[in-house]
Amino acid sequence: MSEDSRRSVVIDRTGPGHFVATNARGGTIRFSTASGDDRGGDFTPVELLLAAIGGCTAADVDAATGRHAEPARFSVSVTGDRISDELGNRMTGLTVTFGVTFPDGEGADRARAILPRAVKASHDRHCTVSRTVETGTPVTVTVEDA
Repeated sequence: MSEDSRRSVVIDRTGPGHFVATNARGGTIRFSTASGDDRGGDFTPVELLLAAIGGCTAADVDAATGRHAEPARFSVSVTGDRISDELGNRMTGLTVTFGVTFPDGEGADRARAILPRAVKASHDRHCTVSRTVETGTPVTVTVEDA
């Protein structure tokens, strides 16, 4: 692994049930627990997971189709069911649905033709987020000495 492959975020608590994630480039996103009081519609961690899955594959597909034509509509919906069973809390039935339309034209015809292949390639190989979820990558958790 190289330093170029390393990705990281830092999560800071901003109040009871409220957090902010900061990436290495200084970008931030607020989120809160489902039980936290409503502070401007923050995402929950599960919603961030769904957004990460959808955002990753949307970026892949947009890169593949967008070089041929600008879409008239490009929407990705990600749904799933939160369950709690003998394996603990988790999501099942994750589904990613693309709603993409292109205007008339030769470039748009090419974009429409490659759309299904682009979606499949993203799912099967390119989307790091959904590939990580599907392969079941272990997560190591540690606690620093106080």
